[in-house]
Amino acid sequence: MSNLKTMANLPRIMGKYEVLEELGSGTFGNVRKVKNTETYEILAMKILKPDSDQMLVEREIFNHRLLEHPHIVEFCDVVCWGSRPCIVMEYANGGNLRKWVEAQGALMENQARRLFQQLIVAVDYCHKRGFAHRDIKPDNLMLHKVEGTKNLLLKMCDFGLSKYVSESGLSNAKVGTLDYMAPEVMDSRGRNGYDAKAADVWSCGVVLYVMLCGCFPFISEVERMVRSKADVERCLLERMREGKMLDHPLGSVTEQCIDMLRGMLEPEPEKRLTIEKIMEHPWFNIELPAEAREMNTTCLTWTVPPERQQPDQIKKLLQEARGVGGKQPSRGQFRTVL
Repeated sequence: MSNLKTMANLPRIMGKYEVLEELGSGTFGNVRKVKNTETYEILAMKILKPDSDQMLVEREIFNHRLLEHPHIVEFCDVVCWGSRPCIVMEYANGGNLRKWVEAQGALMENQARRLFQQLIVAVDYCHKRGFAHRDIKPDNLMLHKVEGTKNLLLKMCDFGLSKYVSESGLSNAKVGTLDYMAPEVMDSRGRNGYDAKAADVWSCGVVLYVMLCGCFPFISEVERMVRSKADVERCLLERMREGKMLDHPLGSVTEQCIDMLRGMLEPEPEKRLTIEKIMEHPWFNIELPAEAREMNTTCLTWTVPPERQQPDQIKKLLQEARGVGGKQPSRGQFRTVL
């Protein structure tokens, strides 16, 4: 049965959640807007495909569960619809950054900087907690419009490829999305490992470039259309190693901003700007809210709310879901751990 037909059979009421509308779909599943029928809170539910990689499912759930930060989508609950794990999380009403940039076009420098500041604060928090995200891209950056204010809040999500790397930061898997992948990740096969935190910095640099220019830094859309996938990857890696950034769209961007971009898109990870150096950079500090600098000091003291599902409860739920196998779930098969 196709994924479309399966999702059409999604019940309107799933435990304590009322399914309202589809928000989007991707490689690993669909996201629906839902309402908690007990609290009336509007939330998002990510419904993973039944054949999703179990390791990635558990990594997304258990890593996300530990992260409490204003610029990270809040983890709420895990439920299952038949064999499909469903992750309930905070709803961001502005959609994702990719769709917003596509609709707006290249952003003004001050707009891009405001969102970038929020991204870097979130990444700094993750790294200090020992996690590398490993798939930072506009699709995984949600926007939220707060009533009564004109600014957008940026919130990081999707921790399926995240990894606990502690102090070493070392990883060796070629993971992520090609256009946002650091050169050392793209060329990681057979190596002893790369610094996943430095690779996150590279991805943040590409996100900043995309916000400012509305295109990617190392290959044009025309080239992408006429080259094979293997040739695109080969071309990307060659240009990234040589630092051949397509800088013609940066004509209206300040020199300070270009200096920041070049520091983040440095091909040698040892020479690349660190998160700490980014946060010290003059461009980053323009109009930086006073509370932003102390935010992570406070957030790092927060603990997981005691009412949140415990790891053993979630593991039991996921094991039960695997037992359902490929059967079409019915309303009565919907389970949750409260």
